[in-house]
Amino acid sequence: MNRIFRKMTLTVTALLLAIWSAPCHAAESTFKGIFTDAFYGGLTGTLVGGAIMAFAKRPGDHLDYLGYGAAVGVLTGAAYGIGRAVVEMDSGRVRFSMPTIMPEFQDTNSKGQTPIVFTAELVRGRF
Repeated sequence: MNRIFRKMTLTVTALLLAIWSAPCHAAESTFKGIFTDAFYGGLTGTLVGGAIMAFAKRPGDHLDYLGYGAAVGVLTGAAYGIGRAVVEMDSGRVRFSMPTIMPEFQDTNSKGQTPIVFTAELVRGRF
């Protein structure tokens, strides 16, 4: 009896967790833009690879053109997305966002040493 009760409890809990969902709204972020550009670049690269493959004498022997096109497209899209994140237009002026390197002093450890940690903001976004 106890074993059946545990199985039913686990089943009901799993069903409730699977069914219950809360809406999640995220602000536009830099990473989302870079990922979207890379994704669309990959799709475009795959289409270009397929178009180039169509002009080959034996297209079945050149299926790797699809993969090469997708890889080049993803890299190009990611580079474009990063470029858009680094360079911004602000009131008609071009602004470059460079990584900010900041030293942080931590608490003194048991040996009497004060470690310094350097951090760099590589991607900055508005939240």
